[in-house]
Amino acid sequence: MNVEYINPFLSSLVNVLSTMANTKIVPGQPRIKKDEVAQGDVSGLIGMVGPTMKGSFSVSFDESLALEIMFRMLGERPTKINPDVTDMVGEITNMVTGGAKRILGEKGYDFTMATPIIVSGKSHTITHKCEGPTILMPFTSDFGKVHIEVSFDK
Repeated sequence: MNVEYINPFLSSLVNVLSTMANTKIVPGQPRIKKDEVAQGDVSGLIGMVGPTMKGSFSVSFDESLALEIMFRMLGERPTKINPDVTDMVGEITNMVTGGAKRILGEKGYDFTMATPIIVSGKSHTITHKCEGPTILMPFTSDFGKVHIEVSFDK
């Protein structure tokens, strides 16, 4: 998979969480994901299609981190994942993908974005409908972990 496709999502996530939620995340070691089980408790998944590329992106938050981001972005502190938290994860998914779309567009890659799908619950699954490998990138913060997955057709 072309690393040019992946790095814009990494930098966009760091930027969105830093800017919108004043939250610093530290990247870990990327790897190829071998199963469909999400690494977090609440996830946003979005598909992307363009003339030369087809892919999908997901972001999965530990519950503790999602709740902290909710507080930092909206001033609300729910005690568990609720519809407001899942809406926020959907918005973050859109913002990250939109930021990556802008960066990729500057490099000549163009795609349209679908509406994000949000899934929550322990050990929920994320299915990327692409033929290429799924790259899993973990990040840590003071409030929990966030993982992104990026997959594009070969």
